[in-house]
This record gives sequence, C-alpha cells and structure tokens, in this order.
Amino acid sequence: MNYQPKSLADGRWFELSFFEQMANIGGEVERAILWRNKKTEYSLKAIERALELLDLTIKDFKNRKKLKELLRLREALIDYFYSDNKFKSSDELWRKYFYPFAYAVRIKK
Repeated sequence: MNYQPKSLADGRWFELSFFEQMANIGGEVERAILWRNKKTEYSLKAIERALELLDLTIKDFKNRKKLKELLRLREALIDYFYSDNKFKSSDELWRKYFYPFAYAVRIKK
C-alpha cells in the first residue's frame, strides 16, 4: 500500500504515542465530516488518509492489546463513510469518540 505521506509509513508514525496516533486519525475524520456536503472529493481523500493512518496504528506493535478495538473502529468508519451505516454512527458520535484523544495530547504538552 502506498501511504501518504511516506515518511509516516517509514517509521515516524510508530514513534508517536497511541493518543497522538488516534488524535491524528480523528483530525482526518473531522476533515472528512466537514467536507462531506461541500466537496465530496476532499471528504473521500480525508477518510482515505484516516484509514491509512489507522492501518499504520493497527500495525504498530505497541497497540497489539488494542487490536480488537482498532479493527472494529476501522469497520465502523468504512460502514459510515462508504456503506449503509448499519452501526447507526453519526458525525457527533465520531467527534465524541476522537475528542478525548486530542484533548489528552493537548494537556500533555
């Protein structure tokens, strides 16, 4: 798979904490939500980047105990953005899911 940006796939991503990884994924999900009704192409690119980052997070050995949750997250994101939303997700649900990760990263600095 060709990751964008390539520097993340080459190892930089694995140096980030789990919370930093999830906050970055959440940022891409937020972009996908914001662009969905304005410019679909941008929305699809953002969710594609979110899934790429999530795939890297899944591959990160330090996250192995969170694998089940990460795989379920991937399934739910695909369901929400590409399928029929059988899990009944919403924009608000995704914001509430990812916000604590961004908050934790901010207060850590």
